[in-house]
Amino acid sequence: MILMAFFLSLIPLYGVLGTTALWVILPFILIMVAALWLGLEKSYKSGEILEELHLEEDELILTHTPVKGAAQEWRCNAYWARAEMHVSGGKVPFYVTLSGNGRRVEIGSFLSEDERKVLHGELKDYLKALQVPPSV
Repeated sequence: MILMAFFLSLIPLYGVLGTTALWVILPFILIMVAALWLGLEKSYKSGEILEELHLEEDELILTHTPVKGAAQEWRCNAYWARAEMHVSGGKVPFYVTLSGNGRRVEIGSFLSEDERKVLHGELKDYLKALQVPPSV
């Protein structure tokens, strides 16, 4: 893709081959290609953020692994866990948090607004199902 962008940006320059205008314009094309390269690299890196929510016995465990740095873990009794959505006032619109064990942690802040709404609904349903005692 980067190579294609470079060659497509050279097409208008065929008319100035052999002139000094080519040497004036060429650095800007190289800067454009470098910016495209760095933007794609950053985009790929941001896709490596990982959040896992799982249940071990009756303990809910959320593990957040950022692109850089160590993984962070949050544990809570599943019965007392609560999913909350903050429509405004959070880092992002429709900010979703899990609370329990005296702490509140964010979840899914890298998702789109619509995906966070769906996540909140699914979390509430999941936590509600965990709080219902199993039938004997």
